Amino acid sequence: MRLHRTKLQEKLNEALKAVLPIIGIVLLLSFTIVPISPSILMAFLIGAVLLICGMMFFSLGAELSMTPMGEKVGGSMTQTKKLWLMVLLSFILGFIITISEPDLQVLAEQVPSIPNLVLILAVACGVGIFLVMALLRMLFSISLPQMLLIFYAIVFALAFFVPKDFLSVAFDSGGVTTGPMTVPFIMALGIGISAIRSDKHASDDSFGLVALCSIGPILAVLVLGLIYRPESSEYIPEVLPTIDNSIELWGMFAQGIPKYMIEMAVSLFPIVLFFGIFQIVSREIQKRALIRIGVGLIYTYIGLFLFLTGVNIGFMPAGNYLGQMLAALPYRWVIIPIGMLIGYFIVLAEPAVFVLTKQVEEITSGSISAKAMGLSLSIGVAASLGLAMIRVLTGISIFWFIIPGYAIALFLSLFVPKIFTAIAFDSGGVASGPMTATFLLPFAIGASVSVGGNIVTDAFGVVAMVAMTPLITIQVLGLIYKLRSEHSEKKMARMEPKEAFALLADDEIIEL
Repeated sequence: MRLHRTKLQEKLNEALKAVLPIIGIVLLLSFTIVPISPSILMAFLIGAVLLICGMMFFSLGAELSMTPMGEKVGGSMTQTKKLWLMVLLSFILGFIITISEPDLQVLAEQVPSIPNLVLILAVACGVGIFLVMALLRMLFSISLPQMLLIFYAIVFALAFFVPKDFLSVAFDSGGVTTGPMTVPFIMALGIGISAIRSDKHASDDSFGLVALCSIGPILAVLVLGLIYRPESSEYIPEVLPTIDNSIELWGMFAQGIPKYMIEMAVSLFPIVLFFGIFQIVSREIQKRALIRIGVGLIYTYIGLFLFLTGVNIGFMPAGNYLGQMLAALPYRWVIIPIGMLIGYFIVLAEPAVFVLTKQVEEITSGSISAKAMGLSLSIGVAASLGLAMIRVLTGISIFWFIIPGYAIALFLSLFVPKIFTAIAFDSGGVASGPMTATFLLPFAIGASVSVGGNIVTDAFGVVAMVAMTPLITIQVLGLIYKLRSEHSEKKMARMEPKEAFALLADDEIIEL
């Protein structure tokens, strides 16, 4: 218990560090250029408290449950050496985890042209198929850049034939699907599978699963756009709640908490059921570890419903209202730098970012630090928010940003170390988590309402933009890392043996 208290304190500090800058920005705006009603501001602040508590419990829960579950299932699955069984289990895992993903449910609620169930099932099938693709890549050591080139070529070829109402939603689906539920599990699954391999590229190949799983939803929604004809695609903006007193304010949260408790119980049930059957059949996990996973699942559950209550009731109305007010100012261009500032900090509040940056630091033995990863992600997301706000103000097609962006990212993948490409494409999915779906998307929708734009084509797509820029910034980080390594090696080669030895770290292994 003492260990859990220490870990909770550590997770609380991380959550405070991530969320306080966003609270600071919103408060600064509300007391200067964007007057906010006391009711919306109070709902935002209560939402922020729930968000911080939710992140604290969720981060610890994912560490205790999702990561060991994914590693065990991945390792056991590979040990059977039955390809048909591995393919079947991978598809089922991808499907059920996607249905559990809270971000996807949030996006489905906001998409007017496709019924929620149709969108969720289509996206789940897409993730299931591409988790199988990712498994086959790891088992047969297929090059990730080549697979990405082929699948993104198919994506952009299809995109030209799909109605424009589906385009932004398709790319947004790819971003939101890889959220706080799927990322820890899928990444741990990759580590479990790679642990069975003994070759030197095994750890490199443990990344890239999230990257491939992000393509599945995009293709699934594009195919859906070709065959599905919606009755109406008109977006009806949500009415912002009006709260007259503190009892009504608390009533909103009191109604929301049971609703999200039920939703998260239903979402987690397929995973718990799958893992229960896995444990009964394989008996892989000892009692002590099983109790630890059970405690982790409880923490995950508490964290997720607190998190979703906070963002849906407190953050979404505040994001929408801020977007509306900023875009209504005479100097509406100010929404571009403000959007960039929010984007810089908001990515660090994404729960899955903690999981990814920490796993990357561990897998690379500290050569890629969590701090460098966080900075690269922040810069990337700030740039994407700037571009997304330009789209909202001008109505430029998403193609003008997505096609060059992915072309640059795929071109860079030919030069940077393999592990950076895999991490970069994983980061794209991770950066666009629940904070993006529940704060930035309403922010863009609010701004689009104010400027009189087409919400479906202009505001949607912000998630896709957030998912795209880390592909470039993380690979640039990899390119810098590669150039510095080459420079150091050349410098060492030119030195006298005595000087070179003095520069080595105390724990450096010297090959004789």
